[in-house]
Amino acid sequence: MKKLLVLFLALILALCSLSALAESVDPATIDDTITSDDGTYAVAFVTDVGQLKDKSFNEGTWNGAKLYAAANGLTYKYYQPANGDQATDDDRYDAMKAAADAGAQVIVAAGFMQGTALAKAAAEYPDVKFVFIDGWAFDDLKNVVGIAFKEEQCGYFAGYAVVADGYESLGFSGGGGGTNPACMRYGYGFIQGANDAAAALGKNVDMKFTWAYGASFAPSAELQTLISGWYETGTEVVFSAGGSIFSSITAAASANDGAVIGVDVDQSYESDTVITSALKGITEGTQWAVAKVFDGSWDEIGGTAVSLGVNDDAVGLPEDTWQMEAFTVEDYLALKEKVASGEIVVDDQAAENDPNQKGPWSNITVDYVE
Repeated sequence: MKKLLVLFLALILALCSLSALAESVDPATIDDTITSDDGTYAVAFVTDVGQLKDKSFNEGTWNGAKLYAAANGLTYKYYQPANGDQATDDDRYDAMKAAADAGAQVIVAAGFMQGTALAKAAAEYPDVKFVFIDGWAFDDLKNVVGIAFKEEQCGYFAGYAVVADGYESLGFSGGGGGTNPACMRYGYGFIQGANDAAAALGKNVDMKFTWAYGASFAPSAELQTLISGWYETGTEVVFSAGGSIFSSITAAASANDGAVIGVDVDQSYESDTVITSALKGITEGTQWAVAKVFDGSWDEIGGTAVSLGVNDDAVGLPEDTWQMEAFTVEDYLALKEKVASGEIVVDDQAAENDPNQKGPWSNITVDYVE
């Protein structure tokens, strides 16, 4: 317990300092591809499904890896598993093996689907360190750290905020097909926040909720058509919680004068339809873990798993860029303090697929769209 307390205190300090670094350096100004004189790369990143430049989970994680490497004069490279959205465990393992064989001292792997391949690669390359984002620890693998986030908390803030700001007809479109734990926590937190805000205001709201067309995290005409239909029939704002599906949802919003909630990183810079984003510190958390490999302190975290939330300043909403008026920054900070203190506890045990399995809800009607 003492070790965990020290670890969390150290993490809070590290996230604060790394956040300052991230604000001072624009990752877009740092090359994604570099040439190594000897063909080896010290820092490697293996992408999740979707594109590297997804303006969300992959890109945020990659930014953390390359920010640290570039700032410290280290070589770095990203690897995308073969077969794209249809990548198998073997494809992911092959990408990790290629990184390890190319001299990687640390491999950052993004997404829960990396688990089987990562366990195999970490066992075969015990001298390589593995940072498993949205992942967990493995028995007897001291060269792995799992870093997860309390997405239910920032999902809660987003749901509460938009209802408190006056929105009454909401939507949620998630990635991973209803089996991705992080996306499920986002969605379930979103419902809880919206329900609590509606109860506080003495009103009832509605929400359309779906995993349709988001399983591969890829944009699609089918998803854009679905979400356009939502906006056309009264939905005012949609939470896009699935990486690259963001482009389909913002396209639908733009065509119908609708609003969007971004995910993972502040996506307001990508579309003027975004009124706020549910943030988690993937860039900062990745930098912090990679630094442990090179500063000699890996033993503090190797073989462990951490779950970061509001008390670690690792989840929240972007205070500088949101487009809300009735719900103020002061309102948000007061709500955030209630979650941090435990006065409000956000349930993280989402029902698989249909969230009505966790109902009934007091002030929100959830229409599960298959």
